[in-house]
Amino acid sequence: MPASTDAARRGTALVTGASSGIGAASARALAAAGFHVVCAARRLERCEELAAEIGGRAVRLDVTDDASVAALDEALADLPSVELVLHCAGGALGLEPVVEADLDAWRWMYECNVLGVVRVTRALMPRLRAGGAGHVVVMGSIAGSEVYPGGAGYVASKHALRAVAETLRWELHAEGIRVSEVAPGMVETDEFSLVRFGGDAERAAAVYAGTQPIHAEDVAEVVAFVATRPAHVDVDRVVVKPVFQANGHVVHRPGR
Repeated sequence: MPASTDAARRGTALVTGASSGIGAASARALAAAGFHVVCAARRLERCEELAAEIGGRAVRLDVTDDASVAALDEALADLPSVELVLHCAGGALGLEPVVEADLDAWRWMYECNVLGVVRVTRALMPRLRAGGAGHVVVMGSIAGSEVYPGGAGYVASKHALRAVAETLRWELHAEGIRVSEVAPGMVETDEFSLVRFGGDAERAAAVYAGTQPIHAEDVAEVVAFVATRPAHVDVDRVVVKPVFQANGHVVHRPGR
């Protein structure tokens, strides 16, 4: 998908986690909507390929590392402002109940899903303010508003992320800076469940067996809608789920 011919019209959007899944799909959608997109992720080569495709630029970023976030800010030194930051970096690990928690897995999810958002937002806030109408969009989850079996660590991190987003909105609304959350349900991507199950492809595939999940491109369309509302409109939170999913643990599987 080529970048919009008037890519400068909406300014610059930085997308974390842009090397795959919802991040990559959202980078494409934002470019098509008129943003100049900075694709940021740990896997720089993938970001470079995507940036070449959409007419953007690529930077390496590990949201869990303070030095990497500082380097991101330095890499954007030529940009006087950033109009949109989309936080897609994140993930889930494990299905253990609370009393059997793998604390290293919980720590990683909190570092990536919560503190990563805080680090990048804090670093880029001067650039968001410089544009006069910045926008922070976080990729939340229905796990941020409900709980479900096997979700303990991930649910805890996404509840925390929702709290961060709502607090940030309260802190910034008087400056005209918008804060939005896009909260997907069951999304089938190449890597999310595969990472959660430690590379077990069979268990990852079973998550979506017999039903019709949504895909990264479906979520990306919602992201583009949220990002392109007029500056006086803030879509605080939007939930997007498959038709066959009632909530985090009730999924109809007509194919079974």
